[in-house]
Amino acid sequence: MLSKEDIAKRISKEVKDGYYVNLGIGIPTLVANYVPENLNVEFQSENGVLGMGPFPFEGEEDADIINAGKQTIIILDGGSFFDSAFSFGMIRSKKVDLTILGAMEVSENGDIANWKIPGKMVKGMGGAMDLVASAENIIVAMMHVNKAGESKILKKCTLPLTGVNCVKRVVTELAVLDVTPAGFKLIERAPGVSVEHIIQSTEADLIIEGEIPEMAF
Repeated sequence: MLSKEDIAKRISKEVKDGYYVNLGIGIPTLVANYVPENLNVEFQSENGVLGMGPFPFEGEEDADIINAGKQTIIILDGGSFFDSAFSFGMIRSKKVDLTILGAMEVSENGDIANWKIPGKMVKGMGGAMDLVASAENIIVAMMHVNKAGESKILKKCTLPLTGVNCVKRVVTELAVLDVTPAGFKLIERAPGVSVEHIIQSTEADLIIEGEIPEMAF
């Protein structure tokens, strides 16, 4: 099974030259660490940052430069800062080519739940609602199962929804799944993980066609 860093490394292959990419809180923030240096990519954070780079090394952090998850970040040459109104204007006007979000649950029709667990204190949905409502291409980075070993890849989400019919692809510690009109399609499996194990770990039905390759990094 993959680590969170491995999930981010696999998703970095989805980033293309010239893309503007929004990185959500959690695993998605790691993606900037693995994008090849020869690609011209602009990473955006909804708190008003464009031009994020990889995380700073220990001792090089600047507490005044943070992403939406309040993590310290590096700003690349040419990076910029702006207010939330401008940031969400960029998101709502569909200027972002790829959105990478974390999730608690994803359903087979592309619904996503990523902001609230009933009974637990939360600060609110944040920018996730705008992102899922506006983005054309959403990839979710998440763990396939919870700490109890229960699937988070579901026929129907059980937690409050952030958005409906919006997720295009899911990358977990076990697999790469595409959301199709017919449900989840298994595209790749983590190195050493069998198709049978992925099926057993998934509450939703999976479409499996032919030999499923291992993820390549």
